[in-house]
Amino acid sequence: MQNKGLVKFFAILFALVSIYQLSFTFVANGIKKDAKAFAEQKLAEIKKKAAPGQPLPEVSELEVQYLDSLKKVDVFSLGFADYNYEDVSNKQINKGLDLEGGINVILQISVKDVLKGLSSDSKNAVFNKALDNAAKIQQGNESYLDAFFRAFDEAAAGTGTKLASPDVFANKNLSDEINFKMSDDQVKKVIRRKVDESVDSAFGVLRKRIDKFGVVQPNIAKLGQTGRILVELPGAKDVDRIKKLLQSTAQLEFWETYRLEEMGTFFETANQALRTSDVAAKTTEDKTVVNDSLKAMLGNKSKDSVSKNTADLGPLKSRMTYGGGPVLGVVAAKDTAKVGEYLRRADIRNLIPADKRFAKFVWSKANVSVDPKTKKESQTFELYALKGNKDNVAPLSGGVIVDARDTFDQLGKPAVSMQMNGQGAKTWEELTGKAYTDKGFIAIVLDNVVYSAPGVSTGPIAGGRSEISGNFDVAETKDLANVLRAGKLPAAAEIVQSEVVGPSLGQKAIDAGTTSSIVGLVLVCLWMMFYYGRAGLYANIALLVNLLFLFGILASLGAVLTLPGIAGIVLTLGTAVDANIIIYERAKEELRDGKSLGEAVVTSYGWKGAMRSIIDANVTHVLTGAILYIFGTGPIQGFATTLLIGIFTSLFTSIFIARIFIDRDVANNKPLAFTTNLTKNWFTGFNFDFIGIKKYSYIFSTLVVIVSCVSFYFNGLDEGVDFVGGRTFQIKFEKTVDASVISEELTKEFGTTVEAKVFGDDDQLKITTKYKIKEESENTDKEVNEKLYNALSKYFPGTKYEQFINTYDGKKVGVLQASKVGAAISADIKTNSFWAVIGAMLIVGLYLVVSFRKWQYSLGALAAVFHDVIFVLGVYSLGYKYAPFHMEMDQHFIAAILTVIGYSMNDTVIVFDRIREFLAGNRKGHFKDVVNASINTTLSRTLNTSLTMIMVLLIMFIFGGESIRGFVFAMLIGIVIGTYSSLFIATPVLVDTMKQSDIDDIEKRHFTDQE
Repeated sequence: MQNKGLVKFFAILFALVSIYQLSFTFVANGIKKDAKAFAEQKLAEIKKKAAPGQPLPEVSELEVQYLDSLKKVDVFSLGFADYNYEDVSNKQINKGLDLEGGINVILQISVKDVLKGLSSDSKNAVFNKALDNAAKIQQGNESYLDAFFRAFDEAAAGTGTKLASPDVFANKNLSDEINFKMSDDQVKKVIRRKVDESVDSAFGVLRKRIDKFGVVQPNIAKLGQTGRILVELPGAKDVDRIKKLLQSTAQLEFWETYRLEEMGTFFETANQALRTSDVAAKTTEDKTVVNDSLKAMLGNKSKDSVSKNTADLGPLKSRMTYGGGPVLGVVAAKDTAKVGEYLRRADIRNLIPADKRFAKFVWSKANVSVDPKTKKESQTFELYALKGNKDNVAPLSGGVIVDARDTFDQLGKPAVSMQMNGQGAKTWEELTGKAYTDKGFIAIVLDNVVYSAPGVSTGPIAGGRSEISGNFDVAETKDLANVLRAGKLPAAAEIVQSEVVGPSLGQKAIDAGTTSSIVGLVLVCLWMMFYYGRAGLYANIALLVNLLFLFGILASLGAVLTLPGIAGIVLTLGTAVDANIIIYERAKEELRDGKSLGEAVVTSYGWKGAMRSIIDANVTHVLTGAILYIFGTGPIQGFATTLLIGIFTSLFTSIFIARIFIDRDVANNKPLAFTTNLTKNWFTGFNFDFIGIKKYSYIFSTLVVIVSCVSFYFNGLDEGVDFVGGRTFQIKFEKTVDASVISEELTKEFGTTVEAKVFGDDDQLKITTKYKIKEESENTDKEVNEKLYNALSKYFPGTKYEQFINTYDGKKVGVLQASKVGAAISADIKTNSFWAVIGAMLIVGLYLVVSFRKWQYSLGALAAVFHDVIFVLGVYSLGYKYAPFHMEMDQHFIAAILTVIGYSMNDTVIVFDRIREFLAGNRKGHFKDVVNASINTTLSRTLNTSLTMIMVLLIMFIFGGESIRGFVFAMLIGIVIGTYSSLFIATPVLVDTMKQSDIDDIEKRHFTDQE
């Protein structure tokens, strides 16, 4: 090997750099352990001194405080440089949420709301029709904005309406950038930029919010140009609180309110009108049911916290207790929807006096009370009427807030104080002055919810300071102050995908990944030593160096390590020795042909030896890995990252590191046989007629494809929530439960089918529901959680809602993991998955055409890959109902399919390279004889590589954990069938599609009289 000194220099340099990069991870992990120990000790001290009922901090909050205190403190020294904790944490390998535990959400900024804002809430019929139709015609992987433009073009056809119409986007707000003379294409460019600016603004607001939330190393990232934002909060535990924090638009407004006496006449009139219309409608349908229901409602106070003794108060008054001052009434939670429906009805709103026609009805924050006898919680809401106007614009908005702090009011209750800017202070003084004169009230409204509505008793308030008080706890005031300081979102942020992982589940994943890695590494090393002797030892050294380089590069890139990422590393153990196997097998052939050790080594490492096969095989790996990275998200990208890095590091170590030791043996005249006495004749002397039995392999494979297609039609595939949308919960029970019973109980609670399956242990279920999956509000997520708890609480005696839903250290029962995939994002995932598989096959096929210069090679490889994909899909279609582990179609499964495509191509390329070599060389015989000889002489490489991969995958399947078992099984089946197809499908197809003229030309060059 030339430039051996240079190779050694770079190898040592890379090793030192890798050790340097990994040292930060070791130091950071040690500091985190210290932080946890400190937090636990500190909490124990606080508990001893705390008064009864005093709120206690979370362990995670104390950990963050400890780590924050070290941010600028030197914690690590290497002699030539000192590093504080912030430097160390930025350079470490971060663990993904599936290993660390925490909450991961993808937020979709509502482009519809942005467009409404840009149009100044246009009432143009064409514009609003396009807004409504955009969501209906939106296709997988298409942005809402593109769908809106298509919908607008269709709705505007023949109407003369343009995007630059004065009542659409050529309004005063956009007058500097859009005028009525502009074409639709010109306007589209401006609107795209404005939407991007809104997403950027939302990104900035969310970053400010999560930076102050109090979690270690939060991560926020924009996902391309999709309008989606990824937020990862490692270690976060309070699910409902975090979703509320992220989704709150922080639309703070100050409104004057009507008093009860000002609206009382309207309510009496409305109640009488509703009494007449409702009774008439219901009597027509069923008089008996109405009367019975009314009697039941009036006769059973426990069912209605605001029920009356009066026989018939009317539809509105029977659901509401009148309040006082700005509070028009108090309504039980279960009746708010009906009361709101009444007040939105056009015929009822027409009864509002003309001077109050713009009245805006809103609810307060929930008031929670506990029945002292039953200990059950109940919620009521206060109803307010704001003094609205035709533009629906508040007299004062939250844009004037320059600072907000969580504090305590005069009664010692948690509150939020706010400071306004100069203009806001002036308006606030005018507003409070008017309220003082009129003896009125000012409602403080956040995201259309009234938090408080104080009166003004001491005159106008100068200085611009105000306070929000109400039914808060300390955590709520901290979050509210945080949200107000960060500012409002430009549009609603909808959670389209989320995942919650408990820390105990994360530790279990780490243990499973560590076990599978160690066992896989030991078995691969033992096999290489057993099969190749001392040469196998050199390959093992190269493998260990490869792992050092791999982790060093992951650390230097700031990569996030996930459970699929660990699977990628374990898989790298198998691929890392692949190049060594190809080289060693070639060297054995050269030695058997009578060459010296030195000549055999030079030939096997040469382009005409093993290098061409190695390059072709690894290019196919890189192409499929790149597609996997491009089309995958989150953990799948982690898998693709480790796979791609592993390909390059294993190539370097296999080709250069192992050869350093081999060349030393050559120089020292040490015998090196690339085998052992036991294995020297293994997989040699084959003379099997693969082409002669092709009709049988064709029949078998055709039957497999037919059976698979029939199964697709009748059984289908178990499409996971990644593809169809939905919510999944991994729930651990205190004892074994019947999945079918749980499914029935949950179906009854949700009013729609809920699936429950055993997941791993018999006391653990995976529950899936599509309940309200198209509704993205934070309230819907909480509603689902509450329904789940209500239905299952009898299985968890003594466990409160927060304990059941939220995650915490040491949690053993309840929800261990939860995920949600919205309908829109599931369509994108499905589209991406389809094009990823098709794209991988086509790109690799195109590469083979370029590399082999004949389309028949590409066709043979594609036929084999297509066969492999159908086979794996068929196995999953036939077996998902009966397998003891989950066999779902999800992103992990697609990652497995793409990996199978890469490895199937790898096996095929090894055979094809030998066919190309023999056809171009002096191999004697008929065309079919040459092809058969090519397969037989590469059989040792094919089987050895596949056996190594199968061994590693089996280890992952056994020890890797339940969450990746289906993923690994797909790869395991794929590698087995891929080995078969490369021998019995790809090559026969190549032979059958070769032109007769080409065959005649080959036989002229290779045929001898000695046939």
